[in-house]
Amino acid sequence: MRPFTYERATDVEGAVRAVAGNPDARFLAGGTNLLDLMKLEIERPTHLVDVGRLPLSAIEATAEGGLRIGAMATNSQVAADAQVRALYPVLVQAIVAGGSAQLRNKASVGGNLVQRTRCPYFYDTTKPCNKRVAGSGCSAIDGLNRSAAILGASEHCVATHPSDMAVALSALGAVVETVGAKGQTRSLSVDALHRLPGDTPQIETELTAGELITAVVLPPPPAGGQVYRKARDRASYAGGLAMAAVAGNQVALGGVALKPWRALKAEAALAAGASPSEAAKAELADAEDLGRNGFKITLTARLAAAAITQAQGGEA
Repeated sequence: MRPFTYERATDVEGAVRAVAGNPDARFLAGGTNLLDLMKLEIERPTHLVDVGRLPLSAIEATAEGGLRIGAMATNSQVAADAQVRALYPVLVQAIVAGGSAQLRNKASVGGNLVQRTRCPYFYDTTKPCNKRVAGSGCSAIDGLNRSAAILGASEHCVATHPSDMAVALSALGAVVETVGAKGQTRSLSVDALHRLPGDTPQIETELTAGELITAVVLPPPPAGGQVYRKARDRASYAGGLAMAAVAGNQVALGGVALKPWRALKAEAALAAGASPSEAAKAELADAEDLGRNGFKITLTARLAAAAITQAQGGEA
């Protein structure tokens, strides 16, 4: 790990100014992803701004009937909250499915959303990776791409986004609130937060320099059942191969792209009277097989169909 300086932020405005004014500065909350990347010298910040103690961990009801979850709330705190458990069981299921209890006790909501890919070539600094070094190439396209994207990939990157929580938030239609370097605030949907790789896979979100996520806002829960399903190689300490979140008639997929994938084609098919299996197949009609990850197309289709069936009250 390279030397770095550290400061503990005392307010949001100071935190965003500190990071915006230094291109080599990073926010530090739980550190469950950033610190690992620093040890591997994938991330090389010269200055860390600790935002973990900012008063942004409250979980509060909104006037509209939803919830506002502070970005510094831990994953464990959210999963244990009575309001979240009563209104958004799909979010609870997704959080519990992600990482170990130790990680959930430290990981923050905001940090979970902006965690970086688990692509093995991203973590192997001896191999080319466009996300680490723009223009160096994508080793996964012709390499060990068993866990690679099947939707929304490009010739520059076939990585996937690792978050379980973000998939559930996408299905729920959640919005993130942010504060920018000049104190300006804005809201954008979870679906708009993350970017597909295109020809700039190193740019992963729509956040600007120094922009800090301060909260996630959930709309009132949709009518209907909520279900989260996940398939992985083993039950613990393994990333997901495919994930599916269903909230009423809203569906999102995980492990299939470099962002949580809102399954709009599946939703439209369901609205038109399609079966869960037909809807899942409609969403994955354009999925791409890179040679080793083709099984994920069938796996994701079956997983999504099972989740939809279960949410509709059937047996899956």
